[in-house]
Amino acid sequence: MRQRAPRIGFVSLGCPKALVDSERILTHLRAEGYEVSPTYEAADVVVVNTCGFIDSAIDESLDAIGEALEQNGKVIVTGCLGARPERILERHPRVLKVTGPHAYEDVVSAVHQHVPPAHDPFFDLVPPQGIRLTPRHYAYLKISEGCNNKCSFCIIPAMRGRLASRPIDEVLREGERLVKAGVKELLVISQDTSAYGADLRYRPGTWRDQSYETRFIDLARGLGSLGAWVRLHYVYPYPHVDEVLPLMAERRVLPYLDIPFQHGSPSVLKRMRRPAHAENTLSRIRAWRAACPDLVIRSTFIVGFPGETEAEFEELLSWLEEAQLDRVGCFKYSPVEGAASNALPDHVAPEVQEERYERFMTLAREISAQRLARRVGQRLRVLVDSVENGQAIARTEGDAPEIDGVVRVRNAGRLRAGDWADVEIIAADAYDLEATLTEP
Repeated sequence: MRQRAPRIGFVSLGCPKALVDSERILTHLRAEGYEVSPTYEAADVVVVNTCGFIDSAIDESLDAIGEALEQNGKVIVTGCLGARPERILERHPRVLKVTGPHAYEDVVSAVHQHVPPAHDPFFDLVPPQGIRLTPRHYAYLKISEGCNNKCSFCIIPAMRGRLASRPIDEVLREGERLVKAGVKELLVISQDTSAYGADLRYRPGTWRDQSYETRFIDLARGLGSLGAWVRLHYVYPYPHVDEVLPLMAERRVLPYLDIPFQHGSPSVLKRMRRPAHAENTLSRIRAWRAACPDLVIRSTFIVGFPGETEAEFEELLSWLEEAQLDRVGCFKYSPVEGAASNALPDHVAPEVQEERYERFMTLAREISAQRLARRVGQRLRVLVDSVENGQAIARTEGDAPEIDGVVRVRNAGRLRAGDWADVEIIAADAYDLEATLTEP
């Protein structure tokens, strides 16, 4: 009689980069015959992949560990918060093991120690693209680990280390495998996508009998030849980013840039120690839109950074008004243990942060509503994420999954998740669009 496969419970918290880490661990474990349990109770051990970027994420991670301990009792912890094991062990001393981020082998070894594998090569098969936690029609493609930037509010380099790029041929082969497996959208992620390959001195590699260098533009060219949507995330506005705009205009990669500008005041950016903070970003944005008029730009910002004056905040509002960004997120500054910004003087009072946050988001909503209103009457191709009660939830090329808006398509008919659909936009609100199917 075949031995029952050991079962792993898995909780994945945090950003898409952490999600990719989870997928790699699960792929390894599934290849060894482990099954993934849908409940804590049915699992032989639970792995919690944590986030440790800001205080709210730390609290969420600690709560998740506590829940897993309460309902299962055998818990292995990994991820960014694992870089500070004392925070975890102080509250949850019963965890079996704590490892840091992208410590795949340590996690697998800990699982082996507490729940030995029962692999059967005749039954335990893993598809070549590995195990993924996203819907089958899109996938995150992580191109590097770590970061060389020294932003004063961020502790990611301390947790994930310095920039470590994957060789270009390895990344392109993974992208090719994913597309062959049915993936229609590749979401390129890292801590600093624009810096890709700098640590490898842009080492060359061969893919499909052609030579590519491990650098941002060659990555875009290679992935752009696969026939899938290619979406670029976490792009810092270095000058060489300009090179990708012609590829966007040709739709070889999506006309979409996710750029974490963080602020619009030069003095605040200097205190943040942001890379490329001296660049004239407004003129760059104008040039990008001239090269690719359909370009969609999303970004995130911090309000209430230490020392932020009312005048500096007004600079941010003026910057946003002129930049006319399509998709915007905002966070109120909060201290993070180990961040250099904690030592800055003149921390902004919480009530002032809240007031500035509301003013910022009001302006951002107005800009978003105005820009989406221009879409009404357009005919667009969208990618369907789900269908519920005859209505399809889809996205345009300007919408990343789970962080941007959606297109609600009436009378979805026979549409299914992962389908392409041609639609006409009939209405818009501050963040989302409404559409009907066009005639074939």
